[in-house]
Amino acid sequence: MAEAVFFYLFTGLMFVAALSVVFNRRPIYSVLSLLVVVFCLASLFVLLGAYFVAALQLLLYAGAVLVLFLFAVMLLNLAPEELQRMRPFTLRGIGTVTAVFLFLHLARLFLRAPATAPLPPPAAGSGSVESVGRLLFTTYFLPFELTSFLILAALIGAVTLAKQQPSGE
Repeated sequence: MAEAVFFYLFTGLMFVAALSVVFNRRPIYSVLSLLVVVFCLASLFVLLGAYFVAALQLLLYAGAVLVLFLFAVMLLNLAPEELQRMRPFTLRGIGTVTAVFLFLHLARLFLRAPATAPLPPPAAGSGSVESVGRLLFTTYFLPFELTSFLILAALIGAVTLAKQQPSGE
């Protein structure tokens, strides 16, 4: 019973924080809301018994990726007026239509899904360091490396955008 209460508590908090990431006008607050999402997700991993994955979630995402996002936001130092100029109405419309389409598609999938029995508990070593490492460096090696290049490209892009002089100066 307590597990279900914590699951719904962390899931609800994560949902509210994710909405805050999307709808916040200030980028710093969006990054801090994303930090709350990462902590809630790590808490859900703890509830599942995957302690190592929860620790990785906190160390990698909260400790590294979000710090990178925070530095990028601080380097860009965008004023709210500049943010509004960067978000034309057409992009908001396209994003809204896409989000509604995805939501309707997910709702259709959930309504058509047959009721299934509860999943069996995870295997004893499924969240261990050995099993995660084996999967990471065999099955998921290419996505792991591509993610590192993506983060490097984001860092280079943030520094490049921060170094550009505004056209008014």
